[in-house]
Amino acid sequence: MNSLDLFKMAFNNLWRKKTRTFLTVLGVVIGTTSIVVMVSLGIAIDTEFKKSMGQMGDLTVIEVNADGYRPMNEVNSRDKKDVKLDDTAIATFKKIDGVEAVTPEKRMYMRIGVGKYIADMSVVGIDPSVMKEFGFKAEEGRLLASGDKKVLVFGKDTLNYFRNPRVRNEEEPPTVDVLGNKLTLTSDRYFGERNAKPPSDYKAPKHYMAKGVGVLEEGGRNGYRAYMSIEELLKIEEEDEKIRKDSSNRRRNKDENKYETIKVKVKDVESVEGVAEIIKNMGYETFSLTDMVNNMKETTQKIGLILGGIGGISLLVAAIGITNTMIMSIYERTREIGVMKVIGAKLSDIKKLFLIEAGMIGLTGGLAGLTFSYLVSFILNKVAGGMMGGGSDTKISVISIELALGALVFSFIIGVVAGYLPARRAMNLSALKAIKNE
Repeated sequence: MNSLDLFKMAFNNLWRKKTRTFLTVLGVVIGTTSIVVMVSLGIAIDTEFKKSMGQMGDLTVIEVNADGYRPMNEVNSRDKKDVKLDDTAIATFKKIDGVEAVTPEKRMYMRIGVGKYIADMSVVGIDPSVMKEFGFKAEEGRLLASGDKKVLVFGKDTLNYFRNPRVRNEEEPPTVDVLGNKLTLTSDRYFGERNAKPPSDYKAPKHYMAKGVGVLEEGGRNGYRAYMSIEELLKIEEEDEKIRKDSSNRRRNKDENKYETIKVKVKDVESVEGVAEIIKNMGYETFSLTDMVNNMKETTQKIGLILGGIGGISLLVAAIGITNTMIMSIYERTREIGVMKVIGAKLSDIKKLFLIEAGMIGLTGGLAGLTFSYLVSFILNKVAGGMMGGGSDTKISVISIELALGALVFSFIIGVVAGYLPARRAMNLSALKAIKNE
């Protein structure tokens, strides 16, 4: 018998017992829907977490810290080496395979004046030549350029920091043009304050004339800081130390670490872990958003296995139903099987016939279950996503192409496996006993 004849016979046999076939297929539909929807919840958790990480910053950037500047969520327990964040470290990091760009960072909390308005914010010194490589984009104006003197680029959120110190309880932040006006830059916390009286021994640091050349696009931590050339920021820090005459402790730290952190830009996400490991082996502490993504991935995988296991129970019940249907079919068609053997049907053809029937039940149930899963996923995203207040972009359930194809293949395999023992039973029936059977 050719394959086409076997498929026709299998379809006709299933169609003759429509009610029983429907109920068996329904079991597969429920099982497939359960496992697809459950796994899709885990995929959605992972997808939303990656999206939120991407909004927080670049996944290909590694933050390098010496001991003492370690982020709170970084708890590597390694033998400490005498390492420093200086120009030598920068040169070493640039030589690592897979590194695209490196920049040091230095932060100062400063007060910026624009006309009658002032704002307190963190000013970060970086290497202007690699701003584009690190993903900085100007919404207005331009980025920093090499050779800029006392030039600032503002994160968009910093524009909301400005206030008029002579006006109390401002309802909304004023509109300040940081690009068209001259700026006053100082670390003097009393500058511009109304009726502010500094201590008698307080020595005000120098005020610098500066200018703003750009405002960054909104997004990530960059929006809450202003940026300037690190060389200029180091000069301001040094002059402040001289004026305040309390530089002994500061200079000791500077001898150890010239910079607070060093940012390393890696070419792709896949290389981040390897580059970070090389830097850690040098004795530095590292942190990247990829570390958090990897930890979350392990968690979501466990969640996915648990949810998939719950759905898999339903599919197991469906497999038992397929086995029961095929065994009942053999009992009802015992005489038919005997006749097939007598007229010369091969044992392998008889086995294939029952396996095809079982596979058709599994595949049909899988297709219907997958279709229903998409419907359930759509409802969850519309209803539950709206209730969570995440908007239309928030996904509660995500059915990937891999999950959809996997569900179809798995349901078909479940059907074939469930029909294997009944098929062997049909193949091993005695032709003479089968013909005598009433």
